[in-house]
Amino acid sequence: MINNKKAVMKHDLILTAKGHPGTQKRMEQEFELIKLWEQPDRAAALKAAAPKIRALAHTGHSKVDATLMDALPKLEIIANFGVGVDQIDLDAAKQRGIIVTNTANVLNDCVADCAIALVLNTLRKFPQADKYVRAGLWKTQGTYQFTTSLGGKTLGILGLGRIGEEIAARAKAFKMNIRYHNRNKKDVPYPYDPDVVTLAKNCDVLVAITPGGPETKGIVNAAVLDALGPQGYFVNVARGSVVDQPVLLKYLRDKKIAGAGLDVYYDEPDVDPAFFELDNAVLLPHMASATNETRTAMGGLQIENILLHLSGKPVKTPV
Repeated sequence: MINNKKAVMKHDLILTAKGHPGTQKRMEQEFELIKLWEQPDRAAALKAAAPKIRALAHTGHSKVDATLMDALPKLEIIANFGVGVDQIDLDAAKQRGIIVTNTANVLNDCVADCAIALVLNTLRKFPQADKYVRAGLWKTQGTYQFTTSLGGKTLGILGLGRIGEEIAARAKAFKMNIRYHNRNKKDVPYPYDPDVVTLAKNCDVLVAITPGGPETKGIVNAAVLDALGPQGYFVNVARGSVVDQPVLLKYLRDKKIAGAGLDVYYDEPDVDPAFFELDNAVLLPHMASATNETRTAMGGLQIENILLHLSGKPVKTPV
């Protein structure tokens, strides 16, 4: 019997770095996938792929800059795995008419959960207390030190976007008060502070959930931490770049702020070892959205945006 079914032609797709296993497996099924990180000669691989590449899937910490875009003159879409797009040169993409998408909304709950977990663990020192028990110190040294409760404290949210609003909703369940700072005031039932220093001065816990990039680089600086004060706490689920990290380290060492809960850092995964010596810092390995469910949903949205564009339809989550 002759099979008259025509083989479905797959679109070519460049993937910049090894990513979520399930997403990569699906990409291999949907596309002729070019794994850029595996190419022994990156320049030669890009040159060979250039005539047929309309889509690029980005994940990881590598840069998608003007040079890479120029190496792919037929590129039409850059689909990012994640909400933050600070690794992508958006101006260069706009100049070349390239659509950029992200995986907005599908990770809101997990990131908000992580933010509240960091608030809870930083104030209550649960990780440190766990180590205390495991080391047998409860028996030899008695009751663990008293910690700080959340109820009645004020949570200041730097960046009240969709994730910020989810953080606020969770914090209210812990009977915390909420205030915020954004570039623009929003129609929400929380007090607005006109700048970050004022927000820090008015809160007990400052949570950063603002986008990364040049506009927010070092926005949490010495002046902000001074305003937060020795009884204040800082939590970062945004980007390592939003805080002046050497200043933060000094303020933690000198007890000029009470503590910090961090999911992000400069130069990840090369975390400054000075953090490891601190007993007033809770450290996570950039895992706010790292659940099986959320990463699967993120990958699905990344692929959906690519397929929508290649079929001539509007993408779901343009940046």
